[in-house]
Amino acid sequence: MKTSLAFLFGALAVASLARGASKLTVTASHGLDAARPSETLLVPWSEVRKHLPDAAPDKLIVKDAQGRVLTYQFTNFQPEDKAGRYDDVLFQYSFAAGEKSATFTIERSPTPVPPVPTRTFARYVPERLDDFAFENDRLAHRMYGPGLDTPAAGKSRMISSGIDIWTKRVAYPVIDRWYLRGHDNYHIENGEGLDFYSVGTGRGCGGTGIWDGAKLRVSHNWKTWKVVANGPVRTIFELGYAPWDAGNGVMVSEVKRFTLDAGHNLHRVESTFTFEGAPSLVVALGLGKHKDVPATIDRNRGGWLAQWEKYPRATEGELGTAVMLASGAFQDFAEDDLNLLALVRATSGTPVRYALGAGWSLGSPFTSAAAWNTYLSAEAARLRAPVTVAVTPVP
Repeated sequence: MKTSLAFLFGALAVASLARGASKLTVTASHGLDAARPSETLLVPWSEVRKHLPDAAPDKLIVKDAQGRVLTYQFTNFQPEDKAGRYDDVLFQYSFAAGEKSATFTIERSPTPVPPVPTRTFARYVPERLDDFAFENDRLAHRMYGPGLDTPAAGKSRMISSGIDIWTKRVAYPVIDRWYLRGHDNYHIENGEGLDFYSVGTGRGCGGTGIWDGAKLRVSHNWKTWKVVANGPVRTIFELGYAPWDAGNGVMVSEVKRFTLDAGHNLHRVESTFTFEGAPSLVVALGLGKHKDVPATIDRNRGGWLAQWEKYPRATEGELGTAVMLASGAFQDFAEDDLNLLALVRATSGTPVRYALGAGWSLGSPFTSAAAWNTYLSAEAARLRAPVTVAVTPVP
């Protein structure tokens, strides 16, 4: 009996060691006194597997300190890899003002966790002349693809790498619903919001170009697309732009990587430019100007360019747009006939990190230019003070 019991206890000990920790404690910390709503927290999958070696990405339970189960998402940036090389587990938490630390637990679930309604979404839209559309629970956007620059586009044919805005009153996804309504119908308010923003050949809400000191030189419509992650908490995708002439014999190409998080009016972007014929150039981040639409402009050298526009129709209301550097300050500001511009010098192959977005008076807390600028100030502080995450195994 003693031998049998010793063998049993030894086997249990070996099994426990192989299984690793019972769960993980995650501590998230930051240095701001202000509230940080909808902060997205990332835990590397390598840390999860290090301490929970038999964990599966779709069989986890994430809880806050009060025991509430949180929505989580795992990412896999290389889905073609047969080994399943997952990247991160991510979830959101809203820090109250003065709350600089919060704890969470990650543990195994015995069964797969069912999907939840998504709050971020992106897709290629071949049925509408190669649009690429993306949204979160605050607002939606689209960007124009190669199909718009073909005879099939008819009178709508256009070359533009600007970024369109669809304003929303609702938190649920609208992209698929609106495209089913037909192009002209989502310009009409039906209780969910509408598309009244005009991009044309301008930069829209945060489009880029090369500024030569007098003229803005821009790309054609996007050439390639790739969705990397698609909700429910975060969506990541890339759009590639074919080389265009930046003047003086220099050719430029660009890859934009967008990161959309639920609960935010600004989206993060990394634009990686390749310059053939120059080591660096001045990149412009633009906001479209609109004739006969009064606008209040804020050029903040600490890191953002913003405008607040008052549209003529009651269904359109007022709209704030902005571009913001993730760190540092803009080199200068400029403008042309179509755009307000914020300038930053970029080096070939090195990403330019910035944020772009909008706030609508009829579908968000922002009802004035002052409120929009207060939000931008808080977002700038948040970008400068990222949250750090520490993982501790619980035996």
